[in-house]
Amino acid sequence: METKEKPNEITRRQFLTTVGKVGGSAAVFSVMGTLGLLSPETVKAADFTPPRSGDLTATNRNGKKVIILGAGIGGMTAAYELGKAGYDVTILEARERAGGRNWSVRKGTTEAEVGASKQIARFDDGMYLNAGPMRIPQFHVTMDYCREFGVEMEPFNNVNDSAYYYNENVGALSGQKIRKRAAKADMRGYVSEMMAKAVNQKALDLPITADEKIKLVNYLKAEGNLEEDLFYRGSERGGYKDEPGSRLDAGVLRDPFDMKAIINSGFGNFFSSEYSYDMQMMMFHPVGGMDMISKAFEKRVGHQIKYKAEVKEIRQSSSGVRIVYTDLQKNVDREVTGDFCICTIPLSVLKGIPADFSPNMAKAISSVGYASAGKMGLQFKRRFWEEDEQIYGGNTMTNMDITQMYYPPTKYFSKKGILLGYYVFGSNADKLGKMSYQEREKHAMMQGAKIHPQFYDEFQTSFSIDWKKIKYNLGGWVSYSGDDRKTYYPTLCKPDGRIYLAGEHISYITAWQAGAIESARSVVTDIHQRVLKD
Repeated sequence: METKEKPNEITRRQFLTTVGKVGGSAAVFSVMGTLGLLSPETVKAADFTPPRSGDLTATNRNGKKVIILGAGIGGMTAAYELGKAGYDVTILEARERAGGRNWSVRKGTTEAEVGASKQIARFDDGMYLNAGPMRIPQFHVTMDYCREFGVEMEPFNNVNDSAYYYNENVGALSGQKIRKRAAKADMRGYVSEMMAKAVNQKALDLPITADEKIKLVNYLKAEGNLEEDLFYRGSERGGYKDEPGSRLDAGVLRDPFDMKAIINSGFGNFFSSEYSYDMQMMMFHPVGGMDMISKAFEKRVGHQIKYKAEVKEIRQSSSGVRIVYTDLQKNVDREVTGDFCICTIPLSVLKGIPADFSPNMAKAISSVGYASAGKMGLQFKRRFWEEDEQIYGGNTMTNMDITQMYYPPTKYFSKKGILLGYYVFGSNADKLGKMSYQEREKHAMMQGAKIHPQFYDEFQTSFSIDWKKIKYNLGGWVSYSGDDRKTYYPTLCKPDGRIYLAGEHISYITAWQAGAIESARSVVTDIHQRVLKD
């Protein structure tokens, strides 16, 4: 007779999947052993050790071989976890480097965008541009691997109210760089004033008691720094015309902007970007560049990577997989076979590779779009933003094409620095991406100089990226619509025969390294469980 599970209980599979997400493959095997789910001859998790270079079959998990396509963070996570479990792993990577979108551009870095000439980075030694990810929320699983691998971390200054807002064609404040602290103080002050007065005048239909209204007004007074008559007349939060000093120098508060001016400025539309879930302080980044993470992974799985191996075909049968790739160093086609394939190739690229996918999987892969995104690093011979304007990290935001500039969050007081001249998405990214490297530089310099006139005197060199034109990415990150999540995403999450997809695109943490890591761990757990059933 069948028995139904109680609503507050989870299935054994759900429990093991949760263990896998938290502790990886070795943890799953250890728990399965404890629960008596492994056969007597199964090797215990404690006996699993990563395979040694040149001896990939020494700890072979029942002779099973996994081919991983792509040595990005997702692919290397899968290889690392599979290595713990003793699988024979081979990673095929089309580039000469590991990391995928985890990419720090340094002196001598070369890259030719699709349809463009080669670009060479001429940054000074020790300086870099994080062309892909540049920050990590403290709660992401990425931090766990950094701790495990000993990757040194430091804070990423994501929010800095000493930086600026600058908008054009917005009324009285057009073309003026306004300190963020001033815009925030005035916008919050005026909005709080209007809300507090509306509550007191019973203009709002609120289902709260008189005592609760008093508490709400008291909150609004504190939030907006309102005076007792509920008017906002300025606040020290917005800064000073003359800074306070010693003895009798109390300073002079700045006058608040006119209410209509601050509302029409559009600055308030920028505020929410600083407290979205993933962007909340504190954030972190590795000392020396984001590629310190990929290097840490590479140190552990690099012996399994075949570089300059461009995948040409993905084939499978009921008994295994066969991958045809071009050895770009020797310009010859080769193939490698295995029991399973973990494919981390972005869907934007994967849809152009001949493969034995089911019709549903092939349609899902070809139907999903990717985000437009671009960055430009500008090296300056003097850190004028620090010396002249007391800005240490954070970003300036604008409605111009360049969208936002980030100030380097490290090596304060150094002589030189690389400022992120723009970080753009959508139509702005497409507009800048259509330009040549030189045209992008000219455009970024022209718009940036409206905020920082020092640009032209201090500029040295630049390097820019349009992710939709980077050959093995063809986009910044996956861009699912709500309908895509319902129609195509479930198919992408399931194995297609012996092929599993992984990467940031197989997660709800898209655009983050954590999405690639989480999806890789889930796939590794699924393969483990499948092997145990065979």
